[in-house]
Amino acid sequence: MLIEFGFGDIYSRPQLDLRAREIATIAALAALGNAQPQLKIHIEAALNVGCTRDEIVEVFMQMALYAGFPAALNALFAAREVFAECEVAESAD
Repeated sequence: MLIEFGFGDIYSRPQLDLRAREIATIAALAALGNAQPQLKIHIEAALNVGCTRDEIVEVFMQMALYAGFPAALNALFAAREVFAECEVAESAD
């Protein structure tokens, strides 16, 4: 299915809204522990579809139980960078 369909086909499926998809995506990328550039993009996307910073942090805290503390810490550090970049962008507006 993944080979046959593109990202747009997956993201347009009606069973999950974009917010739920981004939560699943940041959880999976955090669990991988080695996809920081993609994780940062999806943290920003999660913010853009209505996730709060607190919710994103909680997702990563949850991942500590299942993916380990190093992966969760890496995700939290990535989130801190994205949150800081967002603050800079917001103050420039």
